[in-house]
Amino acid sequence: MSASLPYVLILYYSRQGATRAMAERLAAGVESLRGIEARLRTVPPVSPTCEAVDPEIPDEGAIYASLDDLRHCAGLAIGSPTRFGNMAAPLKHFLDGTSELWLGGALIDKPATAFTSTSSLHGGQESTLLTMLVPLLHHGMVYAGLPYSEIELMETSSGGTPYGATHLAGKRSDRPLDEHERLLTQAQGRRLARLALALSAMPRGDRS
Repeated sequence: MSASLPYVLILYYSRQGATRAMAERLAAGVESLRGIEARLRTVPPVSPTCEAVDPEIPDEGAIYASLDDLRHCAGLAIGSPTRFGNMAAPLKHFLDGTSELWLGGALIDKPATAFTSTSSLHGGQESTLLTMLVPLLHHGMVYAGLPYSEIELMETSSGGTPYGATHLAGKRSDRPLDEHERLLTQAQGRRLARLALALSAMPRGDRS
């Protein structure tokens, strides 16, 4: 990764690998544009115990996110499996710790989006995305969903919403992304990257 290029932070939590697969496809969409990169980061699980027992670096996949990853991004995508129509607790826990960035307005006018995966077709995909955008709006970010110019939105029989990309993982959470889901997730990354490049080129004082 080049230190000089702007980047889209793709921040996710994944238990069975479905959300991670979406994050990787979204990163491919970001990096299909020249002049911007994708930075994949995850968050540690949370535990009802008070003692930290997880390693500082995960055994596999993306490394854990820091506030600086968030502070310096040109755009943000957050992803989580659905938990009763809402994001999973580990991602919510991380976002709850971003008040320092909120106080400094670090994320104002940066584009953001969200993505999710569920075991069942009507398992709360859209409500999860809608609740995930709430903290992004509190940070003053510009939310970017998926427009219906992406024809797969009209053709999919599994995942895909105008609020963001979704995936139907199946009752064993082992169903891979199908073609429509891959195309929509990649399109979401591509759109976010395009907006990030456009907004990062604007002087901050002109974003009003």
